[in-house]
Amino acid sequence: MRSGGYKTKQRAVIENFLKDKSSHLTADELYFSLASSGINIGRTTVYRCLEKMADEGSVRKYAPADGKAACYQYVPENKKCHEHFHLKCEKCGELYHMECHLMDELYAHIEADHGFKIDRLKTVIYGVCEKCSQK
Repeated sequence: MRSGGYKTKQRAVIENFLKDKSSHLTADELYFSLASSGINIGRTTVYRCLEKMADEGSVRKYAPADGKAACYQYVPENKKCHEHFHLKCEKCGELYHMECHLMDELYAHIEADHGFKIDRLKTVIYGVCEKCSQK
């Protein structure tokens, strides 16, 4: 999936910025973060680079079904982000990686007993995180 194709200076800046972040960012959050750091990259360029990187597999794109903005996270080549489920807090917007054997068992059950294969790349469970529920 990853491409060794042509990389612009802007793409390299975006990629390095995402590598330094552990959180998930929307394209606008990335654009404004770059701008506040004195880096002038057009909003359209940010969107275009993120989409291309998502297609190539170097970033993971999480697009909520409710039409809200997608968020992106850099995925190192040795990290297999697609092998687990994700939790998305509806209050703070944080996206959590959930590696849990019970979810793996549920995945296997649904496939074996119901003939339905879940796409883990697109599976996000929405709710409220522990931090937000304690506020």
